[in-house]
Amino acid sequence: MKYSVAEDGFVKLAVYNLLGEEVATIVNTTQKAGRYEVVFDGSQLSSGVYVYRIETANFTSSKKLMLMK
Repeated sequence: MKYSVAEDGFVKLAVYNLLGEEVATIVNTTQKAGRYEVVFDGSQLSSGVYVYRIETANFTSSKKLMLMK
């Protein structure tokens, strides 16, 4: 997953099932402004549709993630 952080601060990137339950936390730390790339290991999850959400102090974005094994 690639993402950008506009300003220094706390960043959380998490994956949720369709019931809204958090099933994985990928990033949960302070980061400097810039571009990042992380690898998500979904081997412990079932195939299906999930939502991943990135949150910073001034920005939140959610997108659909299709996991197929």
